[in-house]
Amino acid sequence: MKDTNKDDQPWVTLNNGIAIPALGFGVWQIDDETICENAVLKAIQTGYRMIDTASIYMNEKAVGMAIIKSGVARGDLFITSKLWVQDHGYEQAKSAFQRTLDRLQLEYLDMYLLHWPFGDFIGAWKALEELYKEGKIKAIGVCNFTIEKLEELKASSEILPVVNQIELHPIFQQKELQMYNKENNMITEPWSPLGNGNNLILKNETLLDIANKYNKTVAQVVLRWHLQEGFVVIPKSITPSRIEENFNVFDFELYENEMNSIRNIDTNTRLFFDPKDPEWEQKMLASKADI
Repeated sequence: MKDTNKDDQPWVTLNNGIAIPALGFGVWQIDDETICENAVLKAIQTGYRMIDTASIYMNEKAVGMAIIKSGVARGDLFITSKLWVQDHGYEQAKSAFQRTLDRLQLEYLDMYLLHWPFGDFIGAWKALEELYKEGKIKAIGVCNFTIEKLEELKASSEILPVVNQIELHPIFQQKELQMYNKENNMITEPWSPLGNGNNLILKNETLLDIANKYNKTVAQVVLRWHLQEGFVVIPKSITPSRIEENFNVFDFELYENEMNSIRNIDTNTRLFFDPKDPEWEQKMLASKADI
């Protein structure tokens, strides 16, 4: 997987030859349509070319409107969405994908992901493989898949996921899963790469020292670390200045000793949902969101 460069920012080549921006814009927890639309529009104007949404975020319509209003050519953007667990299964996945396209007002998706490894994700993956072969999706991948679930998927599929989008930040680095993804030619794509603003990260002394050295914020240092690790990263903000700040990470580079210092911050502290938690799985399978 070689890095390319477009618009002075790095793009990463996926295992199917498709290029994806290494730095994208996430919209998790932005459920107000006006706020989401404005944030995405600001992100595109700032220079972000990858937008990551999901059906369960309830903001695909807002993302679609921002894309239209941006005036940026569709071919210059990389749009990702995700299939929710209640739509796992072959037929359900086909229908849910079309609803996502309709909400986004798009004719195709650049990437479509299984959001969690629950329910009939094998049947859903079969649908994604067909949609990929039909050209309606340029790349397919997964989120929150453990090594065990990835092995299960591999045993029943024709196409390997291009990415595994997982919780990953300096205090929860999932190094074993990182290595598995790399060995299986899948890009690791951290969600909530800043730990949702957790003070264990933003006030970490090691990160503060590095940030002061480069006259950057801790958030910028963390995003730079993600990029240099070879990840595809999708920070989120609704604040215009933060949207710009998170994008301003291409004018400095961390030394290897600094990279190692950040790697050593890892405490295996998960801040969000555990895909191995049976209670979380049952809660998700029972969800009745109107999507």
